[in-house]
Amino acid sequence: MHGFADAPDDWTKEALRELEANQDNGRVGQQLVSETPLVRVWMINLEPGERLPFHRHVLNYFWTALLPGRARSRYGDGSVRLYEYERGETLHLHFPGGSSMAHDLTNIGDTPIAFVTVEFLDSPNRPLGL
Repeated sequence: MHGFADAPDDWTKEALRELEANQDNGRVGQQLVSETPLVRVWMINLEPGERLPFHRHVLNYFWTALLPGRARSRYGDGSVRLYEYERGETLHLHFPGGSSMAHDLTNIGDTPIAFVTVEFLDSPNRPLGL
């Protein structure tokens, strides 16, 4: 994942309202494809211009890019970042008790992007509802 410098301010009133309304949104992907007592496995497939709404990560997890592409995320701390993903690229994220991350994801490229995300249910934080 190659992060670019902070993107221009992309915060609209609608985006701020959506972020506020989704503080407890635990749907970190488009489709929950598997859940066991240990993990939740999500798929994300975004066509150019499509967007995954704001959601909050509280569980330790990793994602793997299934396709290369470009995306933008707006974060709950107000930052906006642009990313370029390579096929097979993987990132592991950890959230100690009481910590979390809220963001959205928009495909800003010319080709589809896709990810698999695996959340670990035995993380320090309790899972958010779906």
